[in-house]
Amino acid sequence: MKSLMPAALAALSVAALPVLAQAQTAAPDVYGTLGYGASRAEGADTGTLQGRLGAKLTPHFGVEGELSGGVKDDNIDTAGVRSTFEQTHSAAVYGVGFLPLTPNLDLLARLGYGNTQFKTRLAGAESKFDADSVNYGIGAQYRFDDHNGVRVDYTRQQFRDNDAADANVLSIGYARKF
Repeated sequence: MKSLMPAALAALSVAALPVLAQAQTAAPDVYGTLGYGASRAEGADTGTLQGRLGAKLTPHFGVEGELSGGVKDDNIDTAGVRSTFEQTHSAAVYGVGFLPLTPNLDLLARLGYGNTQFKTRLAGAESKFDADSVNYGIGAQYRFDDHNGVRVDYTRQQFRDNDAADANVLSIGYARKF
């Protein structure tokens, strides 16, 4: 990954210090999700299997990491030439804000930084490139009981590299509080 990922982790850690100082007496809620993300960028529809691991440090703030791997590529026809576009993998870190609506339902907002690798195939030639992005989004999480639930969210990936088009990602997954 690019050298900016450690800087993003450090900035997120520094931003969380005041929250951690207030939350010393309570143990954070650790959670994970496993789901599917459907991404759309410049006419290419790709899919990934996503895994997230996070800690809800207070009732309203947490941090999470996300890893995903490509499971669906797309064919794109441009001027009669067919190419294949695939997202091979992605990693990101987020600060997460939670708004509890009921004991079992939270709205959430995320802001983070990520890196994604893409692969294209055109006329038998394959090329790979990666791009850094600022990511932000909203979602909701509903818990069926104390540990199990479902999470849906929308994330916008704004890539900093001109080779990658910005992406809209819709995700749904199983959520588990450990």
